[in-house]
Amino acid sequence: MRCGEKVIGALSLMCRATGRLTADNLHIAHALANVATIGILHQRALEQPEATTEQLGAALSSRVLIEQAKGVLAERHHIDMDRAFDSLCIYARSRDLRLSAVADAVVHGKLDIVD
Repeated sequence: MRCGEKVIGALSLMCRATGRLTADNLHIAHALANVATIGILHQRALEQPEATTEQLGAALSSRVLIEQAKGVLAERHHIDMDRAFDSLCIYARSRDLRLSAVADAVVHGKLDIVD
């Protein structure tokens, strides 16, 4: 099953008897493959916006948390926002942590990053 040049699936045909498929059977199999391809593509199209919306929501929440953590660090250590962001990034990178996890810990008072 193809969409343009991309293979998106396969259709297996089973017969009760051995031998070659007739032209009619091949035509029916091709039609079934086309219907299945359309169904798969339609399902993917329905799921795509939902997944994109979830990803954007998570990214926005993460960004808000990072901005809050920058503010906390800037106020706490009397530094500018750029330096606070750099501190968050350096801390997360040096410990192989997600930036949003470090930001969450800072915002919730579980971590204080000092330059």
